[in-house]
Amino acid sequence: MNPAPRWWRIWRHSRAGRTLTRWLGGAPDIPDGLWQHVVRAQPFLQRLSPTELACLRDLCQHFLAEKEFTGAQGLQITDTMALTIATQACLPWVHWGRGGLDWYRDFVGIVVYPDEVVAQREVVDDAGVVHRYREALAGEAMHGGPVMLAWSHVAGAREAAGEGRNLVIHEFAHKIDMRYKSRHEAADGCPRLPRGFMQRSAAEANRMWRSTWQRTYEDFRRQVDMAERFGAPRPWLDAYGATDPAEFFAVACEAWTVNRERFAVEFPDLLPLLDAFFKHPAQVSGVAAP
Repeated sequence: MNPAPRWWRIWRHSRAGRTLTRWLGGAPDIPDGLWQHVVRAQPFLQRLSPTELACLRDLCQHFLAEKEFTGAQGLQITDTMALTIATQACLPWVHWGRGGLDWYRDFVGIVVYPDEVVAQREVVDDAGVVHRYREALAGEAMHGGPVMLAWSHVAGAREAAGEGRNLVIHEFAHKIDMRYKSRHEAADGCPRLPRGFMQRSAAEANRMWRSTWQRTYEDFRRQVDMAERFGAPRPWLDAYGATDPAEFFAVACEAWTVNRERFAVEFPDLLPLLDAFFKHPAQVSGVAAP
């Protein structure tokens, strides 16, 4: 890893870079050596075809031209770090092309901490009692605001992929969920579906999406509850998904993206929905299996 960013930061903060990005839609070419280094470090990227890798590279170029990275607590953002985050954030959209980046247009900032951070939380229960507590966060996506990531978790994506986990994709899935909702609407696991989704009307597609996800979510919650209370086998998907439908959607997106083969086995009802949403070739050809 370079001790300081060279290529990306020099471009992003140069007058030429700002001008080309703003007026001409320009984006910095990713150096071959840097690209190969980042791809080799993430085995789940090596499963992509040459065409998919080329699309991912193009997405990353434009993503990096549009986003601003900030290192917190003294962390220096290097080219490798910025590109690693970009590859994971853009990975779900390799079959969309640049249109997929529209889902990230409502924010610019990405704040990266060295490790988890402790946040002060406050909630009011139904009786009006205020409860304050501390929560360790590896990442957070704010409605209309920046994405926060802990680099220690991002750097562990290689090992986490086998378990269907990826912090970057998780937080950016929340951004997808929030994208076309007002600030008064909470993320709920139902993003705006593309027009003609699965050859249905908007109302039919929305009902089908919500009923399928709700049914699967309730079943997953029961599995997690049985594991925690009675020692039953723990489900493969991250148990944090049992928190609420929005978290279930986020953990499902990360699992589908980095380990689609296992996801297909564990969640056959959700597979065609995510395949259709992210335009996976299996859905286009009508083949649901991985």
